[in-house]
Amino acid sequence: MGRQELTRLTGRLNGPNCDDDDCPNVYRDEAGGSVIVQGRLYRGFVVPEGEGLVEIPEAVLREAVRALGW
Repeated sequence: MGRQELTRLTGRLNGPNCDDDDCPNVYRDEAGGSVIVQGRLYRGFVVPEGEGLVEIPEAVLREAVRALGW
């Protein structure tokens, strides 16, 4: 799945200027119904093979929740 297949939910309102997609964001995969998170890699503990942890600001998560209407 490429970025073009995702709906970007954040980076449009009160967050940082993210015109070039190089900052934390939350995306929605409409086909699979998944939420995809982009953020700084977090290495606080080891996760299972094939998984990863990312760190995003609370404001980005709040913006995504508003965009989804939750």
